[in-house]
Amino acid sequence: MSEALSTVARIASGGRLEAHQLPWHELRYQHVQAIRTALTGEVSARTGKPLSPATINKILSALRGVLREAWRLGLMNAEDLARAVDVEAVKGSRPLQGRALAHREVVALFDACARDTSAAGTRDALILALGLGAGLRRAEIVGLQLADVKLDLEIIRVLGKGRKIREVPVKGGTLEAIRRWLLIRGEEPGPLLVAVRKGGRLGTVGLAPQSILRVCEKRGREAGVFNFAAHDLRRTYILVLLDRGVDLSVASDLAGHSFPSTTKRYDRRGERAKHSAAEVVSVPLGREVVRGMV
Repeated sequence: MSEALSTVARIASGGRLEAHQLPWHELRYQHVQAIRTALTGEVSARTGKPLSPATINKILSALRGVLREAWRLGLMNAEDLARAVDVEAVKGSRPLQGRALAHREVVALFDACARDTSAAGTRDALILALGLGAGLRRAEIVGLQLADVKLDLEIIRVLGKGRKIREVPVKGGTLEAIRRWLLIRGEEPGPLLVAVRKGGRLGTVGLAPQSILRVCEKRGREAGVFNFAAHDLRRTYILVLLDRGVDLSVASDLAGHSFPSTTKRYDRRGERAKHSAAEVVSVPLGREVVRGMV
């Protein structure tokens, strides 16, 4: 949200003011509308591509939140607030980035961890298992504390986006990966996942989300799994749930999504159905035509 508001402040002030300097309470409908228009022409400094509709709407949501707070503080009247926030969301969507992992790729990733007989191999196997077998985000994985693991109940307590807490069942290989790591880590309170230093010595401070990216990059390289991102583990988890017929609302709860519509975006079954349907239609090109094309 801070980054979003910095973007608004830059656009609204022509690059002269930071977010904490902008007189937000002076913004009116025409200003917000102009900001919305400018955002549709913005290019992401990170990707070099135009901002997605979802990103633009997130920025507008941050702006509306500040204007409502200005009204609560008595800096705006109700009519100016109502007009200012009455700006339509940007419509449209982009294809979901990333992909689901094939079974052979999953096997190769865990084999790469198994070949590493150090504590790092066991820890990294757990990182992969928490993404693939519990659908956790990077921040959720590194945020786990030992107290969040309930082996007897086969659940983990996860602090997700918006500081929402959910309990996620862990079964099979994911549960076994936790047990194997705890044999190395021990039962001392603190972060579940810690750094593994040279010589196999364990650190005491929890990992950063960036560490999950490095682990996935390393194990993907060792396993020969290319174009593999950490979030692909979570995508695979959600897609497998939907493929196995798990109700959308249940899958949404397990994934920690606020709305089932967000979970639905991960569903690639429709794309596979389209390809299957397309194969039903035959195009009987004559042999002479085929030779001509060649």
